[in-house]
Amino acid sequence: MTSVIDLYEQLSSAPDDRARARVIAEAFEHMEQRYPEVTDLATGTALRETELRLQKEIEQLRGEVHKEIEQLRAETREMEGRLQKEIEQLRGDVQKEIGEIQKELLQMRSEMRQMDHRLQKEIAQTKGEIIKWTVTWTGGLLMTHAALLLAGLKYLLGG
Repeated sequence: MTSVIDLYEQLSSAPDDRARARVIAEAFEHMEQRYPEVTDLATGTALRETELRLQKEIEQLRGEVHKEIEQLRAETREMEGRLQKEIEQLRGDVQKEIGEIQKELLQMRSEMRQMDHRLQKEIAQTKGEIIKWTVTWTGGLLMTHAALLLAGLKYLLGG
């Protein structure tokens, strides 16, 4: 069958209802062969049902995603809390260490001042001893020198 007019003429010239039914059946068969996708066409009702199913699935997915997001937010808040506690603990530890270091520095400064005071004292004592030794030694030399000079003069003067 090639056209609608041919179909009309075959239906008009058919002798009885049985022959007309056969012509109609052949026309459907020819149409299905020529357009196989016609059998796959969706109806409006089927499309609405599909749309409703998809909307339901979308809503379910939204709910699942929302639950996962809330779970992740809760986990994040929990993690932030743990991290804050750890940070505070570390701050406390660092402050404690700083305090101990400052205490050690003060102690070292005090020890250095004491050492400086002792060294100053020792230097002063050593200076005094050096001066005493120099005076004593120089005095002894001067006396010896004077005695030698007197002895030399006495000898020269004859006497």
